[in-house]
Amino acid sequence: MRTGHELSRRTLLTGTALLSGAVTLAPERASQAIATELRRGTEAPRGPATVVAPGDVRYPGLTRGQNQRWVSRPDYVRLPCTTEDVVEAVQEAVLSRKRLSVRSGGHCYEDFVDNPEVQAIVDMSEMSAVEYDEEREAIVSQAGATLGQVYYTLYKRWGVTLPGGSCYPVGVGGHVPGGGYGQLCRLHGLIVDHLYAVEVITVDRAGRARAVLATRDASDPGRELWWAHTGGGGGSFGIATRFWFRSPSARGSDPAGLLPRPPAEVWVASVQWSWEGMTFARFARLLSNYGLWHERNSAAGSPYAGLFARLEPTTRATGPFSMIVQMDATQPDAERLLQRFIEEIGSGVSADRTVTDHRKLPWLHSTGWPGLWVSNPTDRYEYKSSYHRRSFTMSQLHAFYATLTQTDYAPPGWVVSIASYGGRVNAMHSRATAEPHRDSVLKLLWGTAWADAAQDELHVGWFRDFYRAVYADTGGVPVPNAATDGCFINYADTDLNDTTLNTSGVPWHELYWKDGYARLQRVKARWDPLDVFRHAQSVRLPGS
Repeated sequence: MRTGHELSRRTLLTGTALLSGAVTLAPERASQAIATELRRGTEAPRGPATVVAPGDVRYPGLTRGQNQRWVSRPDYVRLPCTTEDVVEAVQEAVLSRKRLSVRSGGHCYEDFVDNPEVQAIVDMSEMSAVEYDEEREAIVSQAGATLGQVYYTLYKRWGVTLPGGSCYPVGVGGHVPGGGYGQLCRLHGLIVDHLYAVEVITVDRAGRARAVLATRDASDPGRELWWAHTGGGGGSFGIATRFWFRSPSARGSDPAGLLPRPPAEVWVASVQWSWEGMTFARFARLLSNYGLWHERNSAAGSPYAGLFARLEPTTRATGPFSMIVQMDATQPDAERLLQRFIEEIGSGVSADRTVTDHRKLPWLHSTGWPGLWVSNPTDRYEYKSSYHRRSFTMSQLHAFYATLTQTDYAPPGWVVSIASYGGRVNAMHSRATAEPHRDSVLKLLWGTAWADAAQDELHVGWFRDFYRAVYADTGGVPVPNAATDGCFINYADTDLNDTTLNTSGVPWHELYWKDGYARLQRVKARWDPLDVFRHAQSVRLPGS
């Protein structure tokens, strides 16, 4: 296995001595010594890492992410520029016994980064390069790059893309390890299905930080570390610094042939339904039409593989709810297929329906279509997730309708986004990656947003009750069974850990990873035996 830069033997001995107490150096002197060792023999020019401490004008903006419910008070935030900077940051935190967390794009839904116990944050946003690696014949992205940066660079330089998410500011460092998906996933699978290698800063049992390169090659001794980054989530095994992408079917060294090509153009459409006249029978018909259509049209190679939709019912008090659709315009009869889809979803509903957008766009421009993403870094949020293998049950439909038509409560920003899934995603074996959900046809993101901290309990309580009502038949969560298939780690939800809210008897980690959790624990024991990298839903060491 080829590895990245590691600390020298001298640094290892110094670090071990520090940990054992044989040498007494102040943490700042230890840090300087580590930095000196790291710089020796480094030929490539590099800028110094930025360190932001309390009192710095940047500190308030670097101690919180997208969700304003979570604000941290670390001793400092480090913004590394290179892999060596990250090794240094991790080693310093270990030597000074500081609780460490890492931020990529800042879209973590829970307090995994901005936690009161965190004393040092490594912010990866300065490491955002996207390049072609001639040695490994793969395209490499640093962990601080956002999806928007990645899409533009891949498209403009080589005419290729990755089937990642639709929210531009999301960082690659968090999106990829969780097994990210997006509007091209039915055509090309998950983003991790194209991951060739990952560079990770790990800490061994002696407390030594080092950079390790792990690939999907069968002969690679670090292959299990690569596998853990194909859906095992971030913050459990180390700090991912770089990702190499090359489709398994790719041949040759031309970067224009290493990853999927996006459609030259796509059709986009947005449809709204009014709550006026939306009886339970009509509402149930609409959601059932949507679910059953996906049951029938989610095979890899389907004429509809290039279609991605989100049906987003919201509350009666909020206003009309909508469905957005993107369709590969290069498919034969693409516009006719799109129109037929819209008609089939609305068949028999007999409620007011309005098409608010319907046009053809170049694919690159469609990635910024506001129908696909909204990003507001000033609100407070609560999120949940669920996978569905089948359309909705009658009890689930009743729970949806009863809650959405309530008149005594009007959440300011609630929606459930019911996304198309399957296609090439389901062509991959469930154990091929750490993301095991490979036979679902729908993926649900539940979310609510508000601005006033004094209303946290009100909004979170209503949201919890709603989610639990929909999955009341299975203990308040979407347990893996014939109809549902658990939850998505990138839509982190610590309520799954709470046995008063999750009464299913199925532990949170089984909802995320099913029987793959034991394998993830073995990776954890091998690469993070001191549990340096941890949060409320990180992979636990075996026996803990």
